[in-house]
Amino acid sequence: MTDYTSIDFSPLDALTGDEVITHSPVRDVRLPSGNVLALITLDNGRDHTRPNTLGPATLAELGETLATLKRRAAAGEIHAVAITGKQYILAAGADLSDVAKLPSKEVARLIAQRGHQVIGSLSDLGVPSFAFVNGLALGGGLEIALNSTYRTVDASAAAIALPEVFLGIIPGWGGAYLLPNLIGIENALEVVISNPLKQNRMLKPQQAFDLGIMDAIFPAASYLEDSLRWADGVLTGRVRVERKNEPGKLERLTKWPIAIKMARGMLESKIGTVPRSPYVALDLLDKAKSGTKAEGFAREDEALADLITGDQFAASMYAFDLVQKRAKRPVGAPDKALAKKVTKVGVIGAGLMASQFALLFVRKLRVPVVITDLDQGRVDKGVASIREEIGKLEAKGRLDGDTANQLRALVHGTTDRSEFADCDFVIEAVFEEVGVKQEVFSAIERIVAEDAILATNTSSLSVAEIGSVLQNPERLVGFHFFNPVAVMPLIEVVKTDATSDAALSTAFVVAKGLGKNAVLTADAPGFVVNRLLAKVMGEAARAVYEGTPIAVVEKAFAPLGLPMGPFQLIDLVGWKVAAHVQDTMAHAFPERFFSSENFHELAALPEVVEKDKGGRMTGWTKAAQKVLITGKTPVAPETILARVQDGLAQEIRIMLEEGVVPEVQDIDLCLILGAGWPFIDGGASPYLDREGASERAFGDTFHHPPIRGIGA
Repeated sequence: MTDYTSIDFSPLDALTGDEVITHSPVRDVRLPSGNVLALITLDNGRDHTRPNTLGPATLAELGETLATLKRRAAAGEIHAVAITGKQYILAAGADLSDVAKLPSKEVARLIAQRGHQVIGSLSDLGVPSFAFVNGLALGGGLEIALNSTYRTVDASAAAIALPEVFLGIIPGWGGAYLLPNLIGIENALEVVISNPLKQNRMLKPQQAFDLGIMDAIFPAASYLEDSLRWADGVLTGRVRVERKNEPGKLERLTKWPIAIKMARGMLESKIGTVPRSPYVALDLLDKAKSGTKAEGFAREDEALADLITGDQFAASMYAFDLVQKRAKRPVGAPDKALAKKVTKVGVIGAGLMASQFALLFVRKLRVPVVITDLDQGRVDKGVASIREEIGKLEAKGRLDGDTANQLRALVHGTTDRSEFADCDFVIEAVFEEVGVKQEVFSAIERIVAEDAILATNTSSLSVAEIGSVLQNPERLVGFHFFNPVAVMPLIEVVKTDATSDAALSTAFVVAKGLGKNAVLTADAPGFVVNRLLAKVMGEAARAVYEGTPIAVVEKAFAPLGLPMGPFQLIDLVGWKVAAHVQDTMAHAFPERFFSSENFHELAALPEVVEKDKGGRMTGWTKAAQKVLITGKTPVAPETILARVQDGLAQEIRIMLEEGVVPEVQDIDLCLILGAGWPFIDGGASPYLDREGASERAFGDTFHHPPIRGIGA
């Protein structure tokens, strides 16, 4: 058992320089029964845009506050302690801003131990403790609640979660031990592992209450008053707290090990074995079924110290910073004051992609959207599809009836392109062929106003070439979405030499209005994401062409930690699309990109690959085997991986030299947001530096110093 009171925490003082301290003032509240409750309100003195966080200085002050309250409780001055936060926020977790300054694993362990010492003391005050979760409670914020004796939640709280696994670490201040012992193993697996891996899904207050994390839920208007009244009821015995999801002996003996085994299989199937934190969290949850709280906390100390000093966490923090900061302030975006106000949107095309565009524009911008196609049948089908999707959103409760009706009324289809005359922003979703796109833009340019913005969704064609037929090519901008349109957060905004600042500014403002993150790229083949995915797919195709079995190729890519293997990705985006992108890249850079007739032969088949129950590729279909051209010189997984790593490092370096994007951070951001590349790789560049690929490819690293764990 760790004696936290005997530990010297002074080395943490060096980490408090940039900390925004969250203070913990106390006021006594006399309850209706006469009991006195000491109410702590966490507050960093900033507004809600700067959440309370829990850094070393904050924990030191909170520790002193709780020690004082423990003495007062022993003297009979108070009968309970409650902790809440400033308006809208309890706490957003640990302050990770100075983690890069950690000098050693020993100091990293002190961070875990300090949290356990301070927050853990909420369960050892001599009187009951209450957490009044009045708003956002993430990570250490939720662990404050878990360490308290009782918990209430504001029904309007923004989000409740333990997101640590998403960042490459684990809940290290009690969460991994306390949560499964509060709500059962299956529920804890969902909160600690599944939700973070689902794009960092958060719980709503009602969900937290239903799971049994919270003991009571109250409306925002009277939240504190209701919580105080409820706490008084608990103290007097008038309110009895029942926890139906607390695991019993039978669950620990039978359900627990089965749930852990199933979760492990799910993880191996979905994410492979490269990410460390999900498996460390799984082991902690497994061991939480027995033993003491002190033993559980000690396991968390070691696990957190190990992960927080590792390469994957360093890369994850780099990636998190890109997504939270750089993505919100796009590099190269012109002044938003130059943007044209968009009051009506035109979509050329009425197929699946066009319908997705129209739905997104009408939902997010709430302006009229008109779609067009070659014949009325296609137009009617497209409009019907959009309205059907609006109906599905209404049925799920994501839109109320009035809003759904308004959105339906804003969508219109026509074969008469003259109705595009008053559109401010027109985007095409037609066949990926230069001549087709030139034809539709030439026709629409004669109809729309001179200052209307034209946007092409091309995935790899030259935007300048598409615009070369226009009278005003400066109005054309690349506006490349990723599929599925509603889900993927990236838009590549492509600038040609002719593109005006007004067109570019409009594109960035519209992207933000759509709830997307925009990254500026030059008009280069494949832009960013498809250029690099083509590199990955090309190396996979090359290995097959040489005679390597599909299972060996998929295995070779596993160390990259990508969300899916290369052929699974191709199968998702479509073999025809992949064939087109590979042809484009191989035509532009024949010495660096591989393309073969295999892509086109496979694209003509209804089914190309066979999969297991987990969706993993197991082999080619019989039809695919008949058309595949393969050699008799298979290569080893290690060779394939080295080719991919070195090829990516070389291509990224060339892209930076060509000025495709301003900095390598923009490439990593595109890969994270547009291709789902994992945080644990930091996108690509930190991983390539770490694996030595950068040195092998161009004799240097992308980052100086490379982004590595402590002591690496």
